[in-house]
Amino acid sequence: MYPFPIRLPADLGQAVRQARQDSGLRAVEVARRSGRSRDLLYRLEQGGDVTTSALLDVLRAMGYALRIEKVGLPTLDEMRKRFKDLDED
Repeated sequence: MYPFPIRLPADLGQAVRQARQDSGLRAVEVARRSGRSRDLLYRLEQGGDVTTSALLDVLRAMGYALRIEKVGLPTLDEMRKRFKDLDED
């Protein structure tokens, strides 16, 4: 699954996209199952704003749920993964 905790809208979008792809689902299928538009799904996957109910509909359509966890400081491993592309310069 997603390599580190979701802390930003962009993280959420990447996690949703990764979950969809890992499940072998096409965007049009998730949109159909969730009753939401493909445009909404793409906006979500790009880290854009969507309503909470839309997010939950998309997650449910893919067989996922949302879990709330206490936030802590990112681990060194999380920071390395998040900023690995910047380190290559």
